[in-house]
Amino acid sequence: MINTAIRSASTSVAQSSSGGLWTWLTGARSNTLPPPDFTLPGVTIPPPVPDDAYPGKTRITTLPNGLKNSFSRTTVGPSCSVGIYVDCGSVYETPETTGGSVKASASREMMSYSYGALKTYMPEMVEVLIDCVRNPAFLDWEVKVKKELAKASSNPETLLLEALHSTGYSGALANPLIASGSSIGRLNTDVLEYFTAENYTASRIVLAASGVDHDELVSIAEPLLQDIPNSTNVALAFEVPGGWLKEKDYATASVLQTILGGGGTYSWGRQGKGLHSRLNHLVNEFDQIKSISAFKDVHSNTGIFGIHTSTDASFASKAIDLAARELTALATPGQVDQSQLDRAKASAKSAILANLETKASSTEDMGRQVLAFGERKPLEDLLDAIDAVTLKDVTSLAEKIISSPLTMASHGNILNMPTYDSVSGKFRSK
Repeated sequence: MINTAIRSASTSVAQSSSGGLWTWLTGARSNTLPPPDFTLPGVTIPPPVPDDAYPGKTRITTLPNGLKNSFSRTTVGPSCSVGIYVDCGSVYETPETTGGSVKASASREMMSYSYGALKTYMPEMVEVLIDCVRNPAFLDWEVKVKKELAKASSNPETLLLEALHSTGYSGALANPLIASGSSIGRLNTDVLEYFTAENYTASRIVLAASGVDHDELVSIAEPLLQDIPNSTNVALAFEVPGGWLKEKDYATASVLQTILGGGGTYSWGRQGKGLHSRLNHLVNEFDQIKSISAFKDVHSNTGIFGIHTSTDASFASKAIDLAARELTALATPGQVDQSQLDRAKASAKSAILANLETKASSTEDMGRQVLAFGERKPLEDLLDAIDAVTLKDVTSLAEKIISSPLTMASHGNILNMPTYDSVSGKFRSK
């Protein structure tokens, strides 16, 4: 109705026209326009621009802060133009400024990071998200949660959901999703880095996308994600009482380490490595074991002895069983024969002699012995102590070692790790 009225009004005006500008000027009716050079009454015509005229010189003024002002000479006419121009455009954009929407959220069973933008930015989007997951910058002064906590704490729906979980569940699902005010002070860089290192493992990460080509996504993401570990590293250790000061026990521990030995997918160079060591046979028998080896770390009055293994995450429990089996075997008479003992003693002496060939190792040994004994004992004394080790010494020290409390550490994907009590129980039953 409105459009019709407007059209009608326009038609009416056009039909009642009296002839236009000429009619208005002369009072007569005419269907023709005046010539272009007709002078309007009361209008002063400006002088024409000379044929040799050119734009006025531009003046530029630079302010003390570096900002520039440019001016041209005043031109004829009632209007002007003013603009601000910045030396910046899309060529200066970084992957983080693609105009997309980046979000992060947490729930009881999942952390999520999402990025929505034009699909032409997909490579940059993937890189930014993976960088957020793999290289989070947990700076103490950037952990700002008080505002978010206050906002969440004032939401009745959120508080009710928290109360339902804490009341209705026991165990992990009862843990609060929203940190209490008293716990905020305990959140720092170390806590957050430890949490991500323990939980952000390959088997627990999914990269999902829609609206993109699958093969292209894989080709971009694979180089950025393929080195995330999906393995479990475990160390089982026990105390070796006496340390350096008990030369016989130290010599026996060196033989024990060599009997167990070790190996890996790429194995070379350290004490006990070899085809005949007990732990190396496990690498050949089980493809899931990437490496396994015995170790000792001896101090002045004490030391630790144990086995370290790196294995597929799903095989962690079985690998621990195998390590426990080998340790308890050393404490069982008859499990080590004389040929194994002789080979281990020869290998232990060879490793000690090879290590002392470097000036740095020889100097360190000198300083360590002077601190521990007040003198540097002849090398022959240690070699003789190794030669004097018997099968009974091996069994006795192994039994003493595994009778001490177990110390266990793990790193990587620990989803399938058995509990401490279940592992330590394997040695208490010995």
